[in-house]
Amino acid sequence: MTQETIYHIGTPGKPWGAEEKAQWLAEQTQKRSYFDDVVSKIEKFKDDFDVEQYGELAYESATYPLFAVKTKRWDSNKPTVLVTGGVHGYETSGVHGALRFIETQANSYAEHFNVIVAPCLSPWGYETINRWNPAAIDPNRSFVAESPAGECAHIMKYVADLGVDILAHIDLHETTDTDNSEFRPAKAAMDGTVNTNWNIPDGFYLVGNAEKPYPEFQKAVLDSVEKVTHIADADDENKLIGEDIAQRGVILLPTSKLGLCISFSKAEYATTTEVYPDSPKATPKQCIEAQVAAVTGGLDFLK
Repeated sequence: MTQETIYHIGTPGKPWGAEEKAQWLAEQTQKRSYFDDVVSKIEKFKDDFDVEQYGELAYESATYPLFAVKTKRWDSNKPTVLVTGGVHGYETSGVHGALRFIETQANSYAEHFNVIVAPCLSPWGYETINRWNPAAIDPNRSFVAESPAGECAHIMKYVADLGVDILAHIDLHETTDTDNSEFRPAKAAMDGTVNTNWNIPDGFYLVGNAEKPYPEFQKAVLDSVEKVTHIADADDENKLIGEDIAQRGVILLPTSKLGLCISFSKAEYATTTEVYPDSPKATPKQCIEAQVAAVTGGLDFLK
């Protein structure tokens, strides 16, 4: 549906300039701590994993170190898999699902894979519960050459410098009610366009790479997730978030063209998870466990 929403920043029909972006940034406040919630947990992994700082983001409010966690039994003869979380910092279960996977499952796959997990690519977004970074840039549209977002540029360089091919990349996300109440209206205001809301799917779904869809891989991920929480049904138009479904619980997008996170690794098998934390049928714990199940379902398929 198309819904005209007058956002409180800017002039309708006129794209934001520096003044509007500065006003938006001035309204953001810290609501939780990346250092307490994420870094403190990563510190505890150092005995069992190789923890590497791959960069830092120096913003006016704070400087954030960025970390990747790798399995210790690294072997160039094994395939490498990548798990990313917190590309959109406000999507809580993506961050905590990545951390839970490290804590409970990652080492069990070290026999078969080199495993890399970057639990929180956007720490400022995590702290302020935001989709964008402080420059009002959406990281999950910015995985491109010469990326304007440090959140993207640092992890892209880190993975490229590893000099390995990535077999699988699973990127952990959420679709929340605030997509319609805040972030899509704000995006439309910034672009000077009319806001177009979509129906938020009630349940878990996946976004795959249209160029490499691998339906059986996507199905394996969803079969694992369904043991934890429900899969989203298509809407009355047989769509999810305005996109035609390719198979149950899956839509496909041109991920490279859109600059989505799963495109930069050039992984053969790639998927973006989307869980619905606002569902009356799911708890925060279920959302986190669903993210873990998505990763293990994909890796079990590839073993």
